[in-house]
Amino acid sequence: MTLLEIFQTTFIGFSKAAWQTVLLTFWSLLVGTAIGLVFAFCKISSNKLLNGLAQLYITVIRGTPLIVQIFAIYFGLAEFIVLDSFTAGVFALAIHAGAYIAEIFRGAIQAVDSGQMEAARSLGMSYSLAMRLIILPQAFRRSIPPLGNQFIIGLKDSSLVAYIGGTELWSAGLGAAADNFKQFETYFINGLYYLALILLFTGLLRQLERRLQVEKRGTQG
Repeated sequence: MTLLEIFQTTFIGFSKAAWQTVLLTFWSLLVGTAIGLVFAFCKISSNKLLNGLAQLYITVIRGTPLIVQIFAIYFGLAEFIVLDSFTAGVFALAIHAGAYIAEIFRGAIQAVDSGQMEAARSLGMSYSLAMRLIILPQAFRRSIPPLGNQFIIGLKDSSLVAYIGGTELWSAGLGAAADNFKQFETYFINGLYYLALILLFTGLLRQLERRLQVEKRGTQG
């Protein structure tokens, strides 16, 4: 089979699997963002217990391979609850991404001038209200570029879900290569799908960053 023939025969399967990859990445980043925000608040908390728990979580997740975490979630939780590969993949990727997102949010929150919190408190705002209305909107804006980068990383990391029976892009590539015995050509085409997805989302991220810069200049003006 030629490269073109392999592309044609795998087009439908790879296209469907690419969509599954996008969904897997989207949901894992969404859940990971929620996890990361919670642990970011724990990390900046004056409570030593919360701070210690956040530090432990971040250290363990960042210090162990993602494939180990995926297997731990999929096979470990099977003792208590049955999860399909997609759901297990979402949770494993979310827990993994959450550790990095926690540091992104922590840095973004602490980068906001502390004088703004002091000014808000002097106007009678509670800490939580000032955080919600004053600090977090600015922190989220600062977090957009690194969160976008985390999405790109998560998209590539999602390939590991193939090893627990996921139906994403890399899993489709493994299956196609096993059928046609053209490993190099099949994996090459599979890689092009990943490259296309990454270029697409990188372009969308850059457009979003430009729009945010324009809005910022308009607000300052």
